[in-house]
Amino acid sequence: MLIRFPKPHDPRPAEITDERLFWNRRDWLKAAGLGVGAYVGIGELPLNGRRAAPDDAPTSFDAITSYNNYYEFGTDKESPKAQAAGLRTKPWTVKVEGEVAKPATYALDDLLKGLPVVERVYRHRCVEAWSMVIPWNGIQLRALVDRLQPTSRAKYVEFTTLFDPQQMPGQRYATLVWPYVEGLRMDEARHPLAMLATGIYGKTILPQNGAPLRLVVPWKYGFKGGKSIVRIRFLEQQPRTTWNIAIPDEYGFYANVNPAVDHPRWSQARERRVGEFFKRPTLPFNGYADEVASLYAGMDLRANY
Repeated sequence: MLIRFPKPHDPRPAEITDERLFWNRRDWLKAAGLGVGAYVGIGELPLNGRRAAPDDAPTSFDAITSYNNYYEFGTDKESPKAQAAGLRTKPWTVKVEGEVAKPATYALDDLLKGLPVVERVYRHRCVEAWSMVIPWNGIQLRALVDRLQPTSRAKYVEFTTLFDPQQMPGQRYATLVWPYVEGLRMDEARHPLAMLATGIYGKTILPQNGAPLRLVVPWKYGFKGGKSIVRIRFLEQQPRTTWNIAIPDEYGFYANVNPAVDHPRWSQARERRVGEFFKRPTLPFNGYADEVASLYAGMDLRANY
């Protein structure tokens, strides 16, 4: 059965990228244990409720997989590809804890089995003022949240990355407090744009991009997207998150893209798309304001950064 979501996610694959990059979709779905029948379709990149502009074409696969922030594998952009190549992603388990009806340690295939697979083309905006456009494959986060049945006390969802210094050489140094932790409010986690990615460009996600499971929240800065997730915890209180612990006056819990609020050490008003020379204006909520601004109605987005 083909399941479709209303705009801005009404897919037309030819408008997104060369179909040759998706030739192995059936193999990817089979490898992910999700079944071809679960396929949803490539999501259209929303741009303030309109079709994507021509200059929002997807970033190349090579750039997406070669220019990465993943401090567990090094602090420069090139190290993750080199250092993460040997990461063991099978077997993989995810521990579910906290205010939830179905706590357990799940094999990844069992955790995701039967949930509809979505393909979305999203802007990715790094707090360092560079950006990409990435075709993701994966699961709507709210579908998994609903499956796990959080209790009425669950107000937040916390995501924890693998801690394994033998495989992740960056964790041998106190660059950050390990393991890496991020979190969302429950209404953010259940927003239809939020997803758990298992692939890029129709291919299985590579280690340097957060294999085998990473969080994608396109209206927030990239550091919000925890990679190689091994624990999902439902909490009544707001979790402490890694970058907020490390530098609280620079990295807040919310991490919403707000070009009107500069980082203490640089401007956020403009960004450079990877592969381009000139900068472009940064869009509020990374261009997804029409869909997500209502989540923050009445909040001071300068104080809640």
